[in-house]
Amino acid sequence: MYGTRVTVLGAGIVGAACARELAHAGFDVTVVDRGGPAAATTSHGEGNVLVSDKGPGPELQLAQLSRKLWPEVLAAVAEGSARGAEAAASAEWEPKGGIVVATTEAGARELSAFAAAQREAGVRADVLDAAALADAEPYVTRDHTAALHYPDDAQVQPAAAATALLTDALAAGAVLRTGCDVLGALTRGGRLTGVRTSTGHLGTDLCVNAAGPWSGELAARLGAPVDVRPRRGDVLVTTPLPPTVFHKVYDADYVGAVGSSAEDLQTSAVVEATRAGSVLLGSSRRRVGFDDRLRPEVLSAIAAKALRLFPRLAGVPVMRAYGGFRPYVPDHLPVIGADPRLPGLWHVSGHEGAGIGLSVGTARLVRHLMLGRPTEIDPVPFRVDRPAVLNATAQHGS
Repeated sequence: MYGTRVTVLGAGIVGAACARELAHAGFDVTVVDRGGPAAATTSHGEGNVLVSDKGPGPELQLAQLSRKLWPEVLAAVAEGSARGAEAAASAEWEPKGGIVVATTEAGARELSAFAAAQREAGVRADVLDAAALADAEPYVTRDHTAALHYPDDAQVQPAAAATALLTDALAAGAVLRTGCDVLGALTRGGRLTGVRTSTGHLGTDLCVNAAGPWSGELAARLGAPVDVRPRRGDVLVTTPLPPTVFHKVYDADYVGAVGSSAEDLQTSAVVEATRAGSVLLGSSRRRVGFDDRLRPEVLSAIAAKALRLFPRLAGVPVMRAYGGFRPYVPDHLPVIGADPRLPGLWHVSGHEGAGIGLSVGTARLVRHLMLGRPTEIDPVPFRVDRPAVLNATAQHGS
């Protein structure tokens, strides 16, 4: 542990969370990124910390662990120093809760069954009648067939949250190297001993591939491919409004879109406010490689679904739109653990659109696995050598 060198490849929120946990565990941590901290996928998300969109299983268990850890981690960051307190406050932790609304009879039945299964797994999901929904969200559509309140859903400002985690990692002794592109692996005796970068060779004992949507391409460069691909999502941002949306509110179609493997466009209404007053409108999912062009037809579809959920938003100006790439794995589970093909290499990726929420639980799992300690949840479902990760044909950029 002490003196063991760990190189974390990627300074997004998952990499930052891993760097923090490992630095506090006594590892000698270096974080490497070809850009800057939280400059790519992390800064193009909504900051969701959700349990409401996950059915029973390993991802929900990871989400429940993360939801427990988020306020604890931010409190620990704040207690570390004045700079840490400022960074933690900027993360804008909002345990606002979520509300899921069905607008069809079929959607109501599916939502009810989904919530019943979640409750068996320990998720709080409370039925809202029409009066309770109107009280919680005065401007949501009255044309609904069911509504559920998830009090444990929360939100952070994603780039600021990642910065807070990285700030605490650096305070614990981690080192950050930006503008440093990883080109390949250095090996000896079949074991990874370092990485070749655009700024020279970097020796290490352990290497954590936390490059998000680029982790599949990076894994191939390192000689141990994993099938992690980019999946694009887009978000609209309104001008600041008077208080209009009080929870994270989304339609019941969202869960199906999250779990879909379709390459064509998937959209659903996801609406939430920020502390600054702007309202974020999502969401979309489409597999277009690393094509970063905004598509008017996609933005139009997002807006149309948001208006069905919140008719009051009609005529509200949209001041900007942005999109980002999320790390997609065919079986919709993150890849977390050591690579059996190349000792010394670890993969921590594939969280798709849930990376913000799952980051701190993922990092805690990595810490305990590296230290050989018992883990709070079963790590086996996330293993690197499962068929969806290794057996599918990697088509990075497709």
